[in-house]
Amino acid sequence: MEKNDALEALSALSQETRLDVFQLLMRFEPDGLAAGDIAERLGVPPNTLSSHLAVLTRAGLATSERRSRQIIYRAQTKRIGCLVGFLVQDCCGGHPERCELPTGDASGRCSGVPDRVYNVLFLCTGNSARSILAESILNQLGAGRFRAFSAGSHPSGTVHPLAIEVLAEDGCPTDGLRSKSWDAFATADAPAMDFVFTVCDSAAGESCPVWPGQPLTAHWGLEDPARASGTRLQQKAAFVATARYLRNRIAAFLALPLASIDRLALTRHLREIGRLEGATRFTGDPS
Repeated sequence: MEKNDALEALSALSQETRLDVFQLLMRFEPDGLAAGDIAERLGVPPNTLSSHLAVLTRAGLATSERRSRQIIYRAQTKRIGCLVGFLVQDCCGGHPERCELPTGDASGRCSGVPDRVYNVLFLCTGNSARSILAESILNQLGAGRFRAFSAGSHPSGTVHPLAIEVLAEDGCPTDGLRSKSWDAFATADAPAMDFVFTVCDSAAGESCPVWPGQPLTAHWGLEDPARASGTRLQQKAAFVATARYLRNRIAAFLALPLASIDRLALTRHLREIGRLEGATRFTGDPS
């Protein structure tokens, strides 16, 4: 990144509303948001929002594409990676890794060794659809930083074929996915979990095992796509929608500053994520 490009990007983000817009778009990567949704969520008049989006687009921080009748905006995450790399490239005599600062590589991604790998467990009753989708999506989006697992309180023993089909079409890993009991993760020799998320109301209402390490917990309830009726195409559409809701939640989770935020504030953010589009009405959190 050149100096003028960095100045333009920093200038674009120096205005409060534009910063809010960019952070919102980051939360909804990689699906993006329609302009109307952005305006509604932030309470910004459409004309004002249009001018702010234009500034972010000129600075290379956002892109737009037409999907059906809507214009969808997305954050340019690679651009931010390049900006961070530009800002820290001379740190410690040209060795920012000594301070464990992120650097932008040729692809625009942040490089450097993460401070740790976080273990995340997704729970539902049957461990055949929602928790399976979440496990695979997080392992795709959080590769290198997160290791995802899934389990059920009363596992069905099989993974729903439409879950596998939708994941494969999205390029998510499907090898090794299986339906299993949550008891497997409550033993002394099981991987210690940092986060445990319930994705169905039934599992959230049950008495969970005592998880080693006292992980943070939250409820991200979604309707069960396996219960969808109608044609096979309609049933698959339910799985596609559930995967999209989970992807939005996971993208918001990945954007949280886990290493620098206190436990109470982090818990609040995790519960807010569970209220994103598609959430069920159940408001309880796993214990």
